Amino acid sequence: MRTSLIWLMQQSTIEKKMEEAPDSAYEIGVVIGSYLPFVVLAGIAYAIYHYNKKRREQE
Repeated sequence: MRTSLIWLMQQSTIEKKMEEAPDSAYEIGVVIGSYLPFVVLAGIAYAIYHYNKKRREQE
């Protein structure tokens, strides 16, 4: 429930920034800036998973 609320709030902020964007380069920056944290977190989560999987196989 809380995640969907945060997502809805973020979507409205992104849409507002897109409408007020001076040019298309700014729009691209907004999209990259809004999705990049999630991609980085997913990468970190995968790295931790991979590390723990290898460690278990060695035991």
